[in-house]
Amino acid sequence: MHTTAVVGGGLAGLVAARRLAESGHDVTLFEERAELGGRVRSRTVDGFTCDRGFQVLFDAYPAVERELDLDALSLRRFAPGGVICRPGSRSTLSDPFRDPAGLLPSAFCREVTLSDKLRTLRLRRRLTGADWPEFETPDRSIREYLREAGFSEKFIDQFAAPLYGGITLDRSLSTSANVFEYTFRAMSLGNIVVPAEGMAAIPAQLAERARSAGVDVQAGVAVNDLETAGQAVTLATKSGDWEFDAAVVATDPPTARELTGVASIPTEGAGVVTQHYRLPGPALDAGTRIMLNAGDEAPNTVAQLSAVAPEYGDGSDDALLAASFVDDGAQDRPADELAARTRKALSSWYPERDVSGLEPIATDRIPFAQFAQPPGTHARLPDADDPSGPVYLAGDYTRWSSIQGALESGRRAAAAVTAAFDA
Repeated sequence: MHTTAVVGGGLAGLVAARRLAESGHDVTLFEERAELGGRVRSRTVDGFTCDRGFQVLFDAYPAVERELDLDALSLRRFAPGGVICRPGSRSTLSDPFRDPAGLLPSAFCREVTLSDKLRTLRLRRRLTGADWPEFETPDRSIREYLREAGFSEKFIDQFAAPLYGGITLDRSLSTSANVFEYTFRAMSLGNIVVPAEGMAAIPAQLAERARSAGVDVQAGVAVNDLETAGQAVTLATKSGDWEFDAAVVATDPPTARELTGVASIPTEGAGVVTQHYRLPGPALDAGTRIMLNAGDEAPNTVAQLSAVAPEYGDGSDDALLAASFVDDGAQDRPADELAARTRKALSSWYPERDVSGLEPIATDRIPFAQFAQPPGTHARLPDADDPSGPVYLAGDYTRWSSIQGALESGRRAAAAVTAAFDA
């Protein structure tokens, strides 16, 4: 039986470890934190469930359907589209195919033109009628892609910018159009969801499956160095050295580059600051739709999480809201200033509502939430078997920055290890 180490207990590492164990490998997984999950984590604050940042799951992703038991996660769904917000104005724009109730308000939405609505339907038909798009070159930015498709600047700036500012953490829409096509297809075929128990339920399920497959999980054990000699890999930890036949490095990108020396691992990142709030009831009429800030960039989006998943609430009538900031300078802005900006935005969107009681309960500053994905990035990403010796990579940075990319990379890394031993 081959012995294989997996370094990193995020989504990619958990998938790789389970698949290797199911293939007959003796697998040990190392995670420096006491808890598994990597960037996908949740905690309870004042009775509310607060994910680490505003995180969601696209349930139509192929790897999500393949790697997760979605029914067991008790998923709670956001309504499609969003509420386009500006001072004194709220307009709903939705997908009439998946949200018939949103057809009438979407028809009367004046934030985008009728031509833009028709172009959106044509784009939906084209992307859902084809296979999952490949990340091909030549590439261009999302903004260039939308302009080429004939969308107006009004649509691009007032709807696409805040929506994809939330997805790519890049309100300028300079991210690769490959990401747009993949995520737009996912949103057209499925739903944006969260598990009833918080996003941490995803790695918890993957960890349970890994342990059931026989993976030995060493939580709270950091791997400080990795060396190869012939067909063996030695991992250095504070508790001593461990020797294996192979190792899968599934850490964050900077750590993976340091451990493996693979220069093509991206280390430039996009950051986000997310703040959670208690809002004394009643809930805002945006309901389960994401509020998109068309008038300003701070905050970029606001979501009423307890309306989507009542389980996120504290059992009272108070609402749990999450606002995300992707603008320059957000990382250094004091928490009370962030809250003041959100309070100001909500007051301007809902002049009929007193939101002075909005209370911040948690602030997450995440400087490296995604690796940067400008046009052409994906053609330069490393493959699973790029490190020298019996060392492999698993992480969204081998595919694209998303839960889909992380889960798929774990499967590919496990396949690469198995193929090498079978050769």
